[in-house]
Amino acid sequence: MSERQKVAWVTGGSRGIGQAIAERLAADGLHVLVTYRSDESGAAETVRRITEAGGSGEAAKADATSREEIVAVADRLDAERGGVDVLVNNAAVLKNGLFALMPEASWDAVIDTSLGGSFRATKAVVRGMLRRRWGRVVNISSLAALMGSAGQTNYAAAKGALVSFTKSLAAEVGPYGVTVNCVAPGFVETEMIGFLTTEAREDFTKRIPLRRFGVPADVAPLVSFLCGDGAAYLTGQTIRVDGGFVG
Repeated sequence: MSERQKVAWVTGGSRGIGQAIAERLAADGLHVLVTYRSDESGAAETVRRITEAGGSGEAAKADATSREEIVAVADRLDAERGGVDVLVNNAAVLKNGLFALMPEASWDAVIDTSLGGSFRATKAVVRGMLRRRWGRVVNISSLAALMGSAGQTNYAAAKGALVSFTKSLAAEVGPYGVTVNCVAPGFVETEMIGFLTTEAREDFTKRIPLRRFGVPADVAPLVSFLCGDGAAYLTGQTIRVDGGFVG
């Protein structure tokens, strides 16, 4: 009997960093499921890129804030592919604004997508990883979690909580061969930084020794490494991918 193909689940995989990660994991030989909230065309494009490159992939609608939708995806992957071996918690939204004027709905949406979504997806797959005594969970945090970011108290709080979540979960599941790590990208050219002014971009670039913003392909190789056998002795860590940003 041939060995079962490992399965990776990338939340928020319809564009940007999530899309690059999905493509890289498929190139590594995993079957990759990308989930999305509303960007069906973007998710389809991710799958198209994967399959045209000779990989195996699929897309499914699953809002990170919906327990029912997340559990349904996990249950289907259990039934059809024997479970999820690699989970990349990438789904996030921005609702920027000064804290004193921030609506509670903006706080809740950001926390519930990034932090709550990571809880739901991880909860849905971790027992299978424990049973198989192998698994990889990678949480996508942000430089904002470590440095702070004016106008993004909600986003920084959510991403900062992922750092602590990573450390604590790693301590729990490590004895079963499951690793949990966190990647904290800096300024990466995606829609998520479209709000930056030209002046802000110039200022931040001066604080990056490599003198450029990153691109999604700068993040994906690290996630690939963390999801493989070569990172078997690396867990509970948060690794910055920020061009050496000086705060």
